[in-house]
Amino acid sequence: MICQECHERPAALHFTKTVNGEVTEVYLCDHCAHEKGEHLFSGHPAFSLNNLLGGLFNPEPHFSTNPSFRDQETHCEKCHMTFQQFLQSGKFGCAHCYKSFESKLFSILKRLHGGNTVHQGKIPARMGGKLHLQKEVHQLREKLQEMINSEQFEEAAGVRDQIRALEKKLSGEGGGL
Repeated sequence: MICQECHERPAALHFTKTVNGEVTEVYLCDHCAHEKGEHLFSGHPAFSLNNLLGGLFNPEPHFSTNPSFRDQETHCEKCHMTFQQFLQSGKFGCAHCYKSFESKLFSILKRLHGGNTVHQGKIPARMGGKLHLQKEVHQLREKLQEMINSEQFEEAAGVRDQIRALEKKLSGEGGGL
């Protein structure tokens, strides 16, 4: 796609604007986007993707102003990045930051992923039926174990029967466990 402003360079940025249900798409090269930056972002030429991500990552604005939070500032043992620096930049300093900030990341990731906290992945359509059944069997086995541990034996028997029915279906498809 060519830049819609200069019609010379390849477009590097794609903006989609929706106003009153009317969608407008704009394709700009880096040079034109930088020149129009003041207009695109209301007088803030320093706006960047990092600023955007930093804003999304900061679920509780009082983090940065609350003095007690600053006193308890978490930092990475490897690269010494603070959680506040992560919120501002939107980037981790190293792989160890994930572990260092784990307790504070859950709510951020949940918000960014629409409430999902477990990666589900995608299943190819031709394999979908079998894999969905296997996944359901796995989940039911976990549920069964929890019921047995909490001594809910009658409910556990029902779950056991569900597992057997699913396993029979799987073996019928030639996909035994």
